[in-house]
Amino acid sequence: MTNRLILVTGANGYIASRLIPRLLESGYRVRAMARDARHITGRKWSSRVEMVSGDVTSPQTFKSALDGVHTAYYLIHNMSSGRGYISRELESGRNFANAAEKAGVQHIIYLGGLADPSQDIAPHLRSRIETGEALREGKVPVTEFRAGVIAGPGSISFEMIRFITEQCPILPGPHWLKNKSQPIATQNVLDYLLAALDTPNGHDKVFEIGGPDIKVYSDLMLTYARLRGLRRWPFTVPGIPLWFMAWWVDKLTPISLPIAYALIDSLQSDSIVHNDSARRVFPSVQLITYEEAASTALAHLHPDMLERVWNSGTHPEIQLKHEGFFIDYRRLYAAAPPESVYRALIHIGGQNGWPYANWLWKLRGWLDKLLGGPGLRGRSAAIQQGGMMDYYRVESLQQNNFMRLRSELKAPGEGWMEWSVESNDDGGAVLAQTAFFAPRGMPGFLYWYLLNPLRRIVLHGLIRAVIRRSENS
Repeated sequence: MTNRLILVTGANGYIASRLIPRLLESGYRVRAMARDARHITGRKWSSRVEMVSGDVTSPQTFKSALDGVHTAYYLIHNMSSGRGYISRELESGRNFANAAEKAGVQHIIYLGGLADPSQDIAPHLRSRIETGEALREGKVPVTEFRAGVIAGPGSISFEMIRFITEQCPILPGPHWLKNKSQPIATQNVLDYLLAALDTPNGHDKVFEIGGPDIKVYSDLMLTYARLRGLRRWPFTVPGIPLWFMAWWVDKLTPISLPIAYALIDSLQSDSIVHNDSARRVFPSVQLITYEEAASTALAHLHPDMLERVWNSGTHPEIQLKHEGFFIDYRRLYAAAPPESVYRALIHIGGQNGWPYANWLWKLRGWLDKLLGGPGLRGRSAAIQQGGMMDYYRVESLQQNNFMRLRSELKAPGEGWMEWSVESNDDGGAVLAQTAFFAPRGMPGFLYWYLLNPLRRIVLHGLIRAVIRRSENS
């Protein structure tokens, strides 16, 4: 029954944005709901789904999103909304259950948190469990999955592990470093969510899901460090305040302070599977180890593999930390046709020089040569895929539309520069420029942070200079 209409709420969230392509690949019709649908317009799958705006805290904004829906995925949390999010979680769950019942929805699938509700657990985990109960107060059958640490690029728990382990040779932490976790690969979470669509005996049941291995939290960081070729030493420090740990995570990782506070608080208890009924009800799911999941995440450290959360057109300029990368994104209008903008791009470098602060590009090339790198090698006569452009290699090229260069500099990390050109309704063009840097260990982070003030000036000047060249050609 792949002609069923599936609603995915929280469509700009981590799991939802990865579930939607899997649903599309399986032939389902998908309606994607977010608080502001503009924030999902830049996703690769956005043109293949029906996008709607809706806020579960305000029932009148999302009732129409449920029209004609067979199954709805409830993949929403309110941690980022700050103080009072727990009451909003429960209210939202009840709002959604009532609206789904009135709209004739046949099935709700919910992803919550893994914890033992009979124990003293963090308010965040308690609210996730109670949200599942609120959804079940309605008459629509609910399949609830409870997961702990989700291992995959973009997961907040995995990104916390990644960014802290990369930056800190010594890993201080409170006693919860010794608490037990049963991490599950992102792929397996998606496998369970998809399998629930066609497993009637999973309705009105709660399933605890986890991977095949149980580890303490410090081992998750040490496993990542080993795979990355880093030496790390964890140790416990009694009495570290929760607010300080959250502040530290907020500064070092992509995780905002409210989410960091709730997440770290939830790590103060074990998060393991006590009931393995999911294995019996969904036998097709082949579990992946944490090490395999982390290895896959590291193997996918490339711009093509990123979920482009910044690419919605709502931000003309933004810097962010995302899926192991530092990203600098800029977008500007050019009063020139796309062909002229593209032509200006492919003529930068080599004897033509760089159109802004050329002396700095030359200085960086000289320093690279001194360190044993390629330096400024010039450029291929005709730019083509695989060709040279000073200390870059042309990795991808699409006529009049796209160019990506991969850095071959001696640097503590991997870097790319990318430009895309789109036509505008008035005959002009929009040029998007993105710099990517995947730091390796503490040296990579220091390299980015120390040079970032100068880098921002250069990248700001570069995109403007390319546009000026295109307009004057």
